[in-house]
Amino acid sequence: MSTLISLKDIGKKFGDVEALSNVNLEISRGEVVGLVGGNGAGKTTLLRIISGVYNPSEGSIEFEDGVDGNAFRLGVVPESTGLYYRLTAWENIRYHTRIHGVTDDVAWERTSYLAKLLNHEDALGRHTRGFSKGMRQKTAIIRALAHGPDALLLDEPTSGLDVTSARSVRKLVQQLRDEGGTVVYSTHRLEEARQVCDRIVIVHNGSIRADSTPSELLSETGSKTLEEAYVQLTKDESRPRHEQKESEGKLSKWWRRFLTGNTPEVFEDE
Repeated sequence: MSTLISLKDIGKKFGDVEALSNVNLEISRGEVVGLVGGNGAGKTTLLRIISGVYNPSEGSIEFEDGVDGNAFRLGVVPESTGLYYRLTAWENIRYHTRIHGVTDDVAWERTSYLAKLLNHEDALGRHTRGFSKGMRQKTAIIRALAHGPDALLLDEPTSGLDVTSARSVRKLVQQLRDEGGTVVYSTHRLEEARQVCDRIVIVHNGSIRADSTPSELLSETGSKTLEEAYVQLTKDESRPRHEQKESEGKLSKWWRRFLTGNTPEVFEDE
């Protein structure tokens, strides 16, 4: 499999806090890579660097050309879905695909296919205000896939979901892999990672402690379960979780004040 995303010697600091240190990671086409770690381990920071939300303090990241030599495209599902409440599920998705230059006909075809897989077809015409967390999550996943990305980044995709919704998400990830898709799947649940991921990357206190298949992890640590392997590799005490903020530009600050000050009912869900 060819390397799709390559991170070399990545470090990230927020003031005096070192969120990531000397991270080296390669993600290949057609695999599901699990980022596993506790709160504050650095998983979300790593995803934000891959997606371009953060610039690394040091190191570099490289992307292979997208499909057919086009520009590389990512699909991202953050833990906070960021849906616009005044729009229907389909309108949220269509707005996103139009930004990526996808025609409405193609976007609708992809949306219908994904909605059927997630049992979300009846919700597409409904306004997202009042959606359950599972419905919001399904909408966000469809939105992240409808423009045909080269890789999908999922940040705790089943957190807070009921059993049925969580199972639907895992099933979709497995189907994407079977179809040759690439997924980076962040979770703190080892059993979930075992079910859906080809590789498990354990992140602890800002560094990578292991990068292996589930069976290799057991063999390398001499453990009977992934939980035992995880404990062996993360024996040092977890650092306290810090709020991670970067300096805010004038335009960004103006928009934040406008959206949260003059319009208290912000368009987004969080």
